[in-house]
Amino acid sequence: MFTDEQIQEIENASLPDALKLVAEQYPDETVFSTSLGQEDQVLTEVIATHKLPVKIFTLDTGRLFYEHYELLERTNARYKTNIQVYFPEAADVEAYVAAKGINGFYESVENRKECCFIRKVKPLNRALEGAKVWITGLRSEQSENRKDMKMIEWDDDRKLYKFNPLIHWSYDEMTGYIQQKNIPYNPLHDKGFISIGCAPCTRAIEPGENPRAGRWWWEISHKECGLHVHQ
Repeated sequence: MFTDEQIQEIENASLPDALKLVAEQYPDETVFSTSLGQEDQVLTEVIATHKLPVKIFTLDTGRLFYEHYELLERTNARYKTNIQVYFPEAADVEAYVAAKGINGFYESVENRKECCFIRKVKPLNRALEGAKVWITGLRSEQSENRKDMKMIEWDDDRKLYKFNPLIHWSYDEMTGYIQQKNIPYNPLHDKGFISIGCAPCTRAIEPGENPRAGRWWWEISHKECGLHVHQ
């Protein structure tokens, strides 16, 4: 368990030191889920260059942009990583498509959440088995649902700590770090795709729009897939 003193030390530390403190507390039980978004590329750079004992994994929903796969290859080559890929269960996808259609998620929020559960949440749960700490690239600026998240919080559903080291970073801080370190990133970000998910569910945003406006753009919702539900 993290004590209040340890949490305060982590919150006041630099990004590399904070990640190191957490990883050393739970070596080989600390995992990082990357979507290969800009935030996650920052964390991958730090974890890899400092050789921290953190398992890095990603989820392949089967509906991602081609640019995502190119970036995965570039990232592994650049940082000598072997990011583990988790896929949805084929039987789940087949049953969903048979019942709802290949693009059934457009029909209702319930259908979309079911698709996200099959393609994201269930594979994530498998990836988190045995973990004590789950590192994420969440930032409070990203959505209303994330503005009150803490840097370290207990996920009672999954019985592990959720560590959000970039929670207080601004968009400009993040992009500045990427430029400074020459970190590879998805070229779709330069075309207005700020938050990138599955290809059928993501569009570029207009100037002044919320960064999450491009996700599930056809519906009115909290713009969350179920991976990061704030307790």
